[in-house]
Amino acid sequence: MPAASWDACANPEPATFDPFVSHAFLAALEASRSACARTGWQPRHLVLEDAAGAVLGVAPCYLKSHSRGEYVFDHGWADAYERAGGRYYPKLQVSVPFTPATGRRLLVAPGPRADIAQAALADGLVALCRHEGASSAHVTFMTEAEWQLAAEHGFLLRTDQQFHWDNPGYRTFDDFLDALAARKRKAIRRERREAVQNGIEIVRLTGAAIDEAAWDAFFAFYMDTGSRKWGRPYLTRDFFSRIGAAMADRILLVMARRQGRFVAGALNFIGGATLYGRHWGAIEHHPFLHFELCYYQAIEFAIERGLARVEAGAQGEHKLARGYLPNTTWSAHFIADPALRRAIADYLVRERAYVDAAARELAAASPFRKDGGIDIRPPSEAEMETD
Repeated sequence: MPAASWDACANPEPATFDPFVSHAFLAALEASRSACARTGWQPRHLVLEDAAGAVLGVAPCYLKSHSRGEYVFDHGWADAYERAGGRYYPKLQVSVPFTPATGRRLLVAPGPRADIAQAALADGLVALCRHEGASSAHVTFMTEAEWQLAAEHGFLLRTDQQFHWDNPGYRTFDDFLDALAARKRKAIRRERREAVQNGIEIVRLTGAAIDEAAWDAFFAFYMDTGSRKWGRPYLTRDFFSRIGAAMADRILLVMARRQGRFVAGALNFIGGATLYGRHWGAIEHHPFLHFELCYYQAIEFAIERGLARVEAGAQGEHKLARGYLPNTTWSAHFIADPALRRAIADYLVRERAYVDAAARELAAASPFRKDGGIDIRPPSEAEMETD
């Protein structure tokens, strides 16, 4: 499919640009052999056309032979079904491979037919699931509006949580610190000081400044972290070259340099309103360097760019003390077998209640001042002209 046709549905507005559903990002995953049949991610993208052949909507779909690289875990469902004599794989996965970032999944261009097109895509996923002989279809890290739509089309509803940082209009990083309780504020300042001891220099790279040498260094970090965490990293070295060539202006590499060489780094993608933290790694380990590269530098960059949010990936309750608060994530699941569907539906009722209770408990432990923090004023017209 031509990039223009896909992106007209995936990213029609610059203000809401999502790098992960862009043609460039998804094509790089496939062309680099990161997401392909050999790795268990066989592309089966769903395309909605009108009678004249015009593209009205798309959905990034993959026929999966396993449940790795998804971050919404259904291994228990698969094990139970196969012990009972069923065949859980292949399944249909509607997602961005290896990317636990919330965004639209039923991608339609804006217009008077948008609601009809989204509903048609939801029904199309069920039809595609049956056509491929898949046990199920799973739409993960979708928007809440899509989640509610999916329920109307026979999907079971699931929730989870991540930790995101929201920007109410801070002008500087110190504005953000002033909104925190004193103890948290002091802890962050100490962590930032100690992170750059031992001769550490922090360097931000974006656009043309990201060369192949930077990618070589970052890939070494990525491989080290990936090998320790899950045994086999998902992304190939070629993937990073491809995104660097196709979307460098949407990439922020935050790198730590010591004695003239890079020793650690964090990869971020720049959306229309959100900075997405994705991968990090290091070949030298220094206290608090992970927090500095992944969290504090991301917050600082978001404030400088006027971005509304930082999403720092899956899991991590340690993010709470650093200003990242619990946010709900949504997924929807079509289960073809009625018996399996009933069992999963019962489980999800209990799981949603647990996730909701945990989110309330974590929100009560917010690091922000109980008096609401500082008063963030909008810039004056003179300041806006200066900016």
